[in-house]
Amino acid sequence: MTVWDRPEPPARPVPLDRERIVAAAIALADEGGLEAVSLRKVAGRLNAGPMRLYGYISTKEELFDLMVDEVHAEILPEEQPGDWREALRIIAHRTRQTVLRHEWLAELLGGRPTLGPNGLAVTEAKLAALDGLADIDTVMRAVETVSAYFTGAIRREIANLRAERATGLSKRDWQRASGPHVTRVLATGRFPTLAKAVYDGTEVDAEASFATGLDWVLDAVAVKLTRPPT
Repeated sequence: MTVWDRPEPPARPVPLDRERIVAAAIALADEGGLEAVSLRKVAGRLNAGPMRLYGYISTKEELFDLMVDEVHAEILPEEQPGDWREALRIIAHRTRQTVLRHEWLAELLGGRPTLGPNGLAVTEAKLAALDGLADIDTVMRAVETVSAYFTGAIRREIANLRAERATGLSKRDWQRASGPHVTRVLATGRFPTLAKAVYDGTEVDAEASFATGLDWVLDAVAVKLTRPPT
């Protein structure tokens, strides 16, 4: 029986429910990352004994599943646009914005699909955006391709943000500090294409890079979409 099927225990002193438990866990994760989340710490934030939580959640993995599903409510669009590209674009950008608010989510995106109501609703919205434009196998591969792009791009952005905090160097500061080494390496002539990118390429911010890459992936998907024969 999954956490989604298991009923909650009856109320006791110091009222608890999964909603309060998950909210406390998300607050801890927002403050200190997933490593800051444990059933003991969540119980402490709720002024309850740790064993009380086991009536609602069996493992930390179940707690993570509930946390992921809760923040998926922030990804779900208010309404489904008629244009499939716009529908997937909105979901991609809302996913990025949600992860920027809850950085720990980057570590839990991808892999097996979330089975909670909000996660399933997001998956339904992705598939529904393409429904009728191709056979279901093509639709599934298209959704997987777009999702793989924005998941990877978001994880890279979060990794860069964490590197800035860990080193105390902004991207610009890191580039200046690394500049002499990069200049010496490129001067050897071993990496001519990389040198062209470094010296002639246009630098854009994370949001612009994300949007451009997303448009290119959507362009590629559009080539594969053909209406099924009637």
